[in-house]
Amino acid sequence: MEGWKWIKVAILLCLLPFTTARDLKFNLMQKQQLPRYNHTLATIMVEYASAVYMSDLIGLFTWTCSRCNGLTKGFEMIDLIVDVQHCLQAFVGVASDLNAVVIAFRGTQENSLQNWIEDLFWKQLDLNYPGMDDAMVHHGFYTAYHNTSLRPVILSAIQEVNELYGDMQIMVTGHSMGGAMAAFCGLDLTVNFGYQNVQVMTFGQPRIGNAAFASYYSQFVPNTIRVTHDHDIVPHLPPYYYFFAKKTYHHFPREVWLYNIMYGNLVFKTEKVCDGSGEDPTCSRSVSGNSIADHLVYYGVEMGCDDESDNSCKIVMDARVAASATQDQLGNFIFTKNSSFSTLKMNGERVHLVDSS
Repeated sequence: MEGWKWIKVAILLCLLPFTTARDLKFNLMQKQQLPRYNHTLATIMVEYASAVYMSDLIGLFTWTCSRCNGLTKGFEMIDLIVDVQHCLQAFVGVASDLNAVVIAFRGTQENSLQNWIEDLFWKQLDLNYPGMDDAMVHHGFYTAYHNTSLRPVILSAIQEVNELYGDMQIMVTGHSMGGAMAAFCGLDLTVNFGYQNVQVMTFGQPRIGNAAFASYYSQFVPNTIRVTHDHDIVPHLPPYYYFFAKKTYHHFPREVWLYNIMYGNLVFKTEKVCDGSGEDPTCSRSVSGNSIADHLVYYGVEMGCDDESDNSCKIVMDARVAASATQDQLGNFIFTKNSSFSTLKMNGERVHLVDSS
């Protein structure tokens, strides 16, 4: 009889992780107001997430680049920030058709996407998120937004837009690591600065925190959509371990999974709006995350750098743009909308090259 007692105890201990995961999923789905997915809005935001990768800064700043002439026409750039030190890039501007401030982040390329992905397999939760009990996040992703040149310029630009245009909706986007920074930005604007009209939409975003963080995030930034694509490897990283629900990385909701259905020789593109758990087993988690190709295309839009000959991102500037930019002691550039940029054209001679690898 004594042996059976210990066996029962062992079974209960084994079931604890499952119970915790189920309870967390239930709590997440019950306590939040899940956002509605808008396909048209997603196809617009993905173009902003793609454009921020452009290395041609004059084309990007004047919004005349090759990726700036689609559904985002008429966008007015306010600030463009290039953090050369960390190979990061972001912009803030006004989209009159959306009546919103748009913030877009480009993730770091580091040496190569392959190396970055391999590194994510071994990343651990290593930072307590300030002011949130038990919430832990990825130190690198947190630092990329909070401790680089991007954040202060973005905050200043939002304040400037509000002074000029009044209180507008704020829409934050990014792809890959840029998606991770977009999420931290959305949370920062809501928790630390009291903005109530923040919407986040990311593409191919990795996990950035544990289950406690996902729960807090979903309460503060409920209007969030994470779009994943078929077998894209990055949303599967860092790995999710079902048996360690409190300690493992955990996605926050809401996911929209893009995938293909094969019927003979026909291919049907499908969009599945997932549940509110953040880890819906019928969405991207239902397939193996083993594709870099799926990571680089969303809604048919190319994501990543425009210079395919190099794994690192470079920036190309017209000499007049370089002369007009503000540069800090670390070599980072800040381009602010002013009258001097109104005369810049795409036919200027590009003579300034900076390797941000």
